[in-house]
Amino acid sequence: MMPRRHISTYILRSIVFSLSLLVVPHAFAQSSRRAEQERLRLKQIDDSIPLYRGIQIKADMVGLAQKMVSDYGQYEAGVRVNLKDKYFPTLEVGLGEADHHDIVTLTSYKTSAPYGKIGADFNIMKNKHDIYRLYLGFRYAYTSFKFDVDHPDIVDPVWGGKTPFHGHDIKANYHWMELLLGIDAKIWGPLHLGWSARYKRRLHYDNGELGNVWYVPGYGKQGSTRLGGTFDIIIEL
Repeated sequence: MMPRRHISTYILRSIVFSLSLLVVPHAFAQSSRRAEQERLRLKQIDDSIPLYRGIQIKADMVGLAQKMVSDYGQYEAGVRVNLKDKYFPTLEVGLGEADHHDIVTLTSYKTSAPYGKIGADFNIMKNKHDIYRLYLGFRYAYTSFKFDVDHPDIVDPVWGGKTPFHGHDIKANYHWMELLLGIDAKIWGPLHLGWSARYKRRLHYDNGELGNVWYVPGYGKQGSTRLGGTFDIIIEL
């Protein structure tokens, strides 16, 4: 004969199981309804707002700080158009500069030239109309520039004598692509702050008659790939 304590435990477990069969589907249904209501609410907002939602003017502080503490960097600003809080066509322009002297090789490198980038950012937040945005984006970038290279004359170890090694106004150009992940946070009124991490990939380039350049305006130090980032102060109009 089953002990009374075991019978009570069995009955209690049966009641809990039966209640769970009623409560869990009900909770799941409520959750599904809330999610559907939220989806419909956001869709209504999407349908009601105009295509053009404003424009952002932004300036990057990373390149400016880099220029202040090192021998190369850039001044960069941009314009980003807001379409439906989802799509953000973007134009960025800047001026890249370098004035570098290598104390080991005694080689000097100097350049100053503009560059431009065009592309788009896509807001991937579920609620596109929040004051915070998370972006995936891309840029196509180009610069055409001239640079100077100077080095002490090279002494011929066999025949003696000195051979000059320098070049001025050497022409070069770079095409590259940038993929980015960025954040845009509203601080107060029209003021926003933004951060982005960028992967840069060289597409096509011409280093000029002397070979590799040391610094490319807008791209950074020479190489086939490069990681970078921006910290933007943004005014939304």
